[in-house]
Amino acid sequence: MATSPTISFEIFPPKTPRGDAALDTALEQLATLSPAFLSVTYGADGSGQERTLRLVERLIAMDMPLAAHLTCVGATRGEVDALARTWRDMGIRRIVALRGDMPGGGKWQPCERGYQRASELVAGLSRIAEFDIAVAAYPEAHPDSPSPQADLDNLKAKQDAGAGTAITQYCFDTDAILRFRDRAAAAGITIPIVPGIMPVVNFASIVNFSARCGAGIPDWLAGQFEGLEDDPETAAMVAASVASEQCRTLIDEGFDSFHFYTLNKAPLSYAVCRYLGINPPVAEAA
Repeated sequence: MATSPTISFEIFPPKTPRGDAALDTALEQLATLSPAFLSVTYGADGSGQERTLRLVERLIAMDMPLAAHLTCVGATRGEVDALARTWRDMGIRRIVALRGDMPGGGKWQPCERGYQRASELVAGLSRIAEFDIAVAAYPEAHPDSPSPQADLDNLKAKQDAGAGTAITQYCFDTDAILRFRDRAAAAGITIPIVPGIMPVVNFASIVNFSARCGAGIPDWLAGQFEGLEDDPETAAMVAASVASEQCRTLIDEGFDSFHFYTLNKAPLSYAVCRYLGINPPVAEAA
């Protein structure tokens, strides 16, 4: 591989001191790979916002490049705009702008006097500062979308509102990602599309989460993990291989950036990146 891909990692604010310690360990390992940024998810409830703010402050103190998430959930336009100005004043220039999901997984309910959809949020952020705005894209239909074409229409609206990058929902069907890229180009979508990669930390958990977010679990993938429920070491090797091969195929098809959903665990994402030729810098001999 002549040039290593650009990488970024998603993390979330831990809820416990034990989670904080585990994330510190993960960050120490991920930082050695010099990611373009770490994206920090954002909770819809007040406690989630406080945890996000504390984590953002930690990353700034560590001099880590970061992107802060913002959603339309549970807040008025004024409240979202105020938080965006806080991120701006803290020196953050990357934002991941999302409609977001309702707490507890309920049916989407826009907030009264809030942003109604992600494209409106992108437009609002663009008025506040010259943010580098990333948005979501869905190679497989979003659960709330009436059709794949509606997903493309939404992505085009977000691009037209000022988005500069689209990060996909994880998708284990690589051909679906390629078809989506081609359909997006045909629809006039010109911003870079960055595949989201989900190394399978726990297969049963991924199956449950995928059912809620609309990501398919191909039969071949289920077969890879069959019988490994009590063999985490082999499952981890399989997971690293699956994600690595997907990235390799996508690189061969012209993709040059990947966004890893780490679930605050570094080893699998780190292993995949090493497989792709992304290595920590070698210290010079004294």
